Amino acid sequence: MKAIILCAGKGTRLRPLTFTSAKQLIPVANKPVILYSIEKIKEIGISDIGMIVNTENVSAFQDALGDGSQFGVKLSYIIQTDPKGLADAVSVAKDFLDGEAFLMYLGDNLIQEDLVSFTRDFEQKKLNASILLTPVDDPSRFGVAVVNGDAVLKVVEKPQNPPSNLAITGVYLFDSSIFEGIANIKPSWRGELEITDAIQYLIEKSYKVRGHVIYGWWKDTGRPEDLLEANRRILENVRHSRKNGSINGGSKIEGHVIIEEGVEIINSIIRGPASIDKNSTIMNSYIGPYTSIGQNVTIENAEIENSILLENSVVRDVDIRIDSSIIGKNATVSSIEKKPKVHNLVIGDYSSIKLG
Repeated sequence: MKAIILCAGKGTRLRPLTFTSAKQLIPVANKPVILYSIEKIKEIGISDIGMIVNTENVSAFQDALGDGSQFGVKLSYIIQTDPKGLADAVSVAKDFLDGEAFLMYLGDNLIQEDLVSFTRDFEQKKLNASILLTPVDDPSRFGVAVVNGDAVLKVVEKPQNPPSNLAITGVYLFDSSIFEGIANIKPSWRGELEITDAIQYLIEKSYKVRGHVIYGWWKDTGRPEDLLEANRRILENVRHSRKNGSINGGSKIEGHVIIEEGVEIINSIIRGPASIDKNSTIMNSYIGPYTSIGQNVTIENAEIENSILLENSVVRDVDIRIDSSIIGKNATVSSIEKKPKVHNLVIGDYSSIKLG
């Protein structure tokens, strides 16, 4: 069995972060989201993975992941030149899949549930399609399935009046019959070829389509608040680790904190769970729980908690605590020392700034 990971979307809900990076490469707990997906796929014994990317982000994925060998998998890059929906993404991978059954995984998903039984049931029951489902409070945001037992009776994409609360998580198993389904659908009102329409075709043609319900934690990391929630969830499981970092000047480390090589902490309080990546400097500051600090970050005279700081960012001389924030690569947040005290902002498209 092979796998495909879909990463060709534009990530508009995460702008401006996604103007310079694919959303699947944004780190959560200092590890790109895509690596959690690759690890989950590897756990179920699949090592041959096709990355569905677009012409704009393919080089970023290649630079970050290479051929996959360092992660114990084999990666192939497949270009979806004009992203026209999930079913279209499957179509462009047809040659790579070469008639084999396959796992389809949306690259911005984070799932803690073990997927071994999901795959085993698909193979043992000789299913044509299996959909990973989970109950949610807001099903209108997702594709939704109606089931009878484990048999899927109907699927619908982002319904205004959801017929059930079972959301399609973005993890699927298919055999080659899905290509028959894709060949017999038309673009939706969104102008996209919906994978839900292809699955509905299989249902109506009496193919064996089943649902596999999970109740563990799952998150679609498509919005800033979702990234922050995922960051909190993953940091809850970290254990204290220090790799040659320098801690001095009356600093105090409380709770579980990962401190990577080259980190320098001076006269500061770090309260875990938190993660501080290589060569970052924290001086005269407070870092609160659920904070991930990327490589080469500088924090001076500031208080930060429940936040994600990407590599090479700088926070300096900020007299109000920063909370529930994502600070992008090479960004600078600082105060103005001279009078009058004003807010002096350079804000990119789709940014969100809230001043206390």
